[in-house]
Formats: sequence, structure tokens, C-alpha cells
Amino acid sequence: MKNSAELRAAVESARPGLVISLAPGTYAPGLRFVAVAGAKGRPIVIEGGDPAPVFTGGACALHLVDCRYVTLRNLTVKGCSGNGINVDDGGSVDSPAHGIVLENVTVLDTGPTGNHDGIKLSGLDDFEVRRCRVTGWGGSAIDMVGCHRGVVEDCTFEGKAGFSQSSGVQMKGGSKDILVRGCFFRDAGHRSVNVGGSTGLAYFRPEDARFEAEDITVAGNRFTGGMAFVAFVNARNARVHSNTMHKPGKWVLRILQETNHERFPPCREGVFENNLIVFDRRVRTLANVGRGTAPETFVFRRNAWFRVDGAAPRLALKETDGVYQVDPRLADPGTAKMRGTSKDRRLEAIGARSYVRPPG
Repeated sequence: MKNSAELRAAVESARPGLVISLAPGTYAPGLRFVAVAGAKGRPIVIEGGDPAPVFTGGACALHLVDCRYVTLRNLTVKGCSGNGINVDDGGSVDSPAHGIVLENVTVLDTGPTGNHDGIKLSGLDDFEVRRCRVTGWGGSAIDMVGCHRGVVEDCTFEGKAGFSQSSGVQMKGGSKDILVRGCFFRDAGHRSVNVGGSTGLAYFRPEDARFEAEDITVAGNRFTGGMAFVAFVNARNARVHSNTMHKPGKWVLRILQETNHERFPPCREGVFENNLIVFDRRVRTLANVGRGTAPETFVFRRNAWFRVDGAAPRLALKETDGVYQVDPRLADPGTAKMRGTSKDRRLEAIGARSYVRPPG
């Protein structure tokens, strides 16, 4: 395919297992594909080569509506004023989109301000976002509303001057069973990872969900910059472990309750463990705890806290086996390669370097 018109025609007639190859070049945005259906093990693939084709400008480059088993691979999206890539269920809450894969996709300069996301996923189940890069956005680099059973892995999220960047990866609106691992976050906004959020009741999937986010895992990632690395917001059973965190602007983590409705219990039962945190005097409170939450239900265990310019404040919440003021001797600090090089045994099995991916 050499232009957007040819691509549109190919997708509209596509059958399971078809691979649509795009030649290098610039493509017109605004492509909307409805009910495109591959099959399990035989997805419809839209892929670019090297260099990747570029969809530039417009409100949205690619919009997949109520699609099944579609893969987008080796594509670049640049300069959208709305969302760079949008995947949703078309408002059919009982029949989510599913089986979507985004792989080696780059999304640049979205927004630049307001609720405009690099990648917007709504009502999507059984999905994968792998080796993608999002740079410069307004709302979230990836915003998930009512998404389930997904993985975001080995991606890069980099904030950019002139863009509002509210959050890096956000999972809200009843999102559940999502894994964020092996990613790099640089200056990724007010909350690099927002486990939960604040969603209008009409947009929850399922409609009767009692938490913004449940059963979320954030592991093996590297963070640098931004206001706070992780926020638990109207969430339950989120586990944040084995990450390396370098110099946040104000807090390391937050526990908040932002959806104030009688059906929502307090934010609760999170786990924060085996994380390596390096910070400076800008951080006066390690964990910011908001009203209406249940911080006593959280578990803090075996985290290593090192303040580079003075004595570290203690975590105000109960922690087991916390390690304070042992210099991890970070190599390549503030980069995707950063790692602790200290031989101190107290730091063994702590930080992103210690994360081991389960088989399969």
C-alpha cells in the first residue's frame, strides 16, 4: 500500500490472516475502521517496514471501532490534535473489542494540552502493547477505560516541554487484570502510572464496577522525573514491585480517592514492595495519602529508599524490612539502562534489575 485510500480499501475487504504492508512515506490521518475481524491466531495485520510509514496531523490518525484480532505494527503517528491512536468498543459495553496488538508503534506530539492521549483504549479486552514509544502528549501516553486482561511491556514514555502530560499510563473506569512491565518513564507527567482515576459513571465497563482499577501489576519498570511515580486511585489489589525509581519531583507514590460515590469503597489493599527509590530534598513526603482511603490495608515491604542530599524521611505508613540510606550506586541514572551497582547484600533482589519475567 502506498497511500491511505489504498489502505482503507484493503482493510475494508480484509479476511483473517491477511498482512497489509505499507510502503515508507507520509499517510493521511483520520482512518476509521469499524468491526474489522481477524481470528484468534490469524489476525489482520497492518504493518510498515523500515523506515516506518508516518501518519501525520489531523484529530486522530487511526481509529479501530469494535474490532477483533487486529495488529498494528511498525507505524509512526505524529502531530494529532485529539488522540493519536484510538481503539474502542463503539459504545457496545456488552461486546468489547478484543485481541488488539500494538507493536513497535511510535506516537509523537499529541495534543499538546488537555485530555488528548497518545493511545486511547476504551472497552478493550485481551490486548497487548509491546515495544511502543510515546513522546509528548496532553492527557495520558496510554489511557485505558474499562480495559481487561492486557499487557503493556517494553515501552518508552517520554514527556516533552510544551505538552501538559497529566499521566503516563492510566488504567481506570473498571479496568482489571493489566500488567505494566519493563517500561521506561521519563518526565511522564503528574503521575507516571495512574492505577485508577476519576471516570464518569456512564463510562465504566462493566457498568457496576466498584473500583476504578483492580488486580493491576506494575513491575520491572524504570522511572525518572515527573511529579509522582505511582498513584493508587480508587483502586483495589494493585501490586507495584521490583521497579527502579529515580528523582521524582514531589512524591514517590500517592493513595487517593477521587470518585466519591456510595458504591465505591475506599482505595485499598495495594502492595508496594522490592522497589529501589532514589530521591532528593524536593520529596518531603514519600507517600501522599488522601482522605477517604484505607492506607492501613496497604502492604509496604522491603523497599530501599536513598536520599542523595541528606537523611531520608521515614515512610509514615507501616513497612516491613525497609532499607534506608544505603547508596545503590546507580549506573546510567535517569536512563532506560539505570541499575544499582552496589554490592550491599541489603539491596539484593530489589529494583528493576531483580525482576524476573514468568515463563510464557
